[in-house]
Amino acid sequence: MTDLFLKFLRKFSINSIPENVFAQARNCFLDYLACTLAGAKAFSEKDLAYIDSLDSGSGKVSVLGLQKKCSLQTAALINGMNSHVMELDDGHRKGAVHVGGTIFSALLPVAEKEKLSMREFLYGAIIGYEVTIRLACAVQPGNKLRGYHATGTCGTVGAAMAIAAALRFDFDQMKSAFSAAVTSAAGVLEMQEDNADLKPLNVGRAAMDAVSAAYLGKARFKAPNDALGGKRGFLKVMTDDAKPSFLMDFEPGAFCIMSVYNKPYASCRHTHPAIEAAMKIHADKNFKVENVNSVVVETYGLAVGGHDHSDITGVSSAKMSMPYCVAVALITGKAGLEEFSEKWVWNKDVLALARKVKVIENEELSALCPAKRASIVDVYVGDTKFTERIDYPKGEPENPLTEEELRQKFCGLLRYACVEEETGNDVWNLVCKVDLNINDLLDCLRKAT
Repeated sequence: MTDLFLKFLRKFSINSIPENVFAQARNCFLDYLACTLAGAKAFSEKDLAYIDSLDSGSGKVSVLGLQKKCSLQTAALINGMNSHVMELDDGHRKGAVHVGGTIFSALLPVAEKEKLSMREFLYGAIIGYEVTIRLACAVQPGNKLRGYHATGTCGTVGAAMAIAAALRFDFDQMKSAFSAAVTSAAGVLEMQEDNADLKPLNVGRAAMDAVSAAYLGKARFKAPNDALGGKRGFLKVMTDDAKPSFLMDFEPGAFCIMSVYNKPYASCRHTHPAIEAAMKIHADKNFKVENVNSVVVETYGLAVGGHDHSDITGVSSAKMSMPYCVAVALITGKAGLEEFSEKWVWNKDVLALARKVKVIENEELSALCPAKRASIVDVYVGDTKFTERIDYPKGEPENPLTEEELRQKFCGLLRYACVEEETGNDVWNLVCKVDLNINDLLDCLRKAT
């Protein structure tokens, strides 16, 4: 199965991929840069303490948002963690996986070291998205039900294959890198509990291990025959109900990167349909939030566990809480960075309303998942019930962010990261240059931070 999958991937040469797919990859990279620079601003003290404790600040590779250089692996780890801090990174609903954070965080230090062009870099990313999403779809929902975070498990393998593609590995090198990534794949969802800071580690560690796996492959360490489909291979270990058809038969003729979502709200994607429904209710001229008696959120089963807590213990806890997300959206009509800041997370009115929110599974909505990840929000105000249902929240392929909305998100995150508007415009324009050397982009970013 490993050989079949890798031969399938090798059919996608850098010259055979349509230009609209490269354009999508550029948008994903721009979204990643903004998310990661904002995350670096939020986590800078912890990042620097970690780097200094390893005595790894004397390396040769850049870390986004920091004036430090590190080893390849450390740069990938820090970038990966920072990409996920703000909960605004892209993902794929059928695979229940974040994608760009692992792939770009692994690719970027390698591209700096190997002096890759933007075209080579984006080609690697496209292949990385292909692998991550196909693997995630093949192991879900069993991977999540076992407690794994597919961003860590599948993302490790996808990011390693992104590097393999960008560096033009031959088949044996690619198989070695793939197998090394399979045995490195890990990440558990318990890291999102109790206001912990360590959920982003699943992204960072996947990027770090992908770099190691790729260079093991480049060095031609011998791989087992079938790390993917063997009796103790990836599919057997990661789920009880593997769906191998997703590896090669999924969306024939289409590229997986075209089906990712981009997040407009700074919380777990499972909360977004309910957030949008709450925002619509907030906009109703007859709605008075101060008179709310109770709120019921009906949603699909996978969105309930781990997201139904109303006891908020901090920012990370709020980002994972459906009750908090619905409450802040009902009160403010928004769910951006500001609404997940300390100012709002400890707001007594938001916390009081969150305690009135009940989250329950709707079996009909569960049956629609993952084709639709929908929520119904019922808000009871006296004798009146306000109801809204959202099937495709903003950012899904069926309801995409416009180019202007992506640009607004990019600029907003860079403002948070204290990057000047002129520099942000320079970064946007540089990424759009096909023949750009990645080092030129990193030089521009270093001057900005």
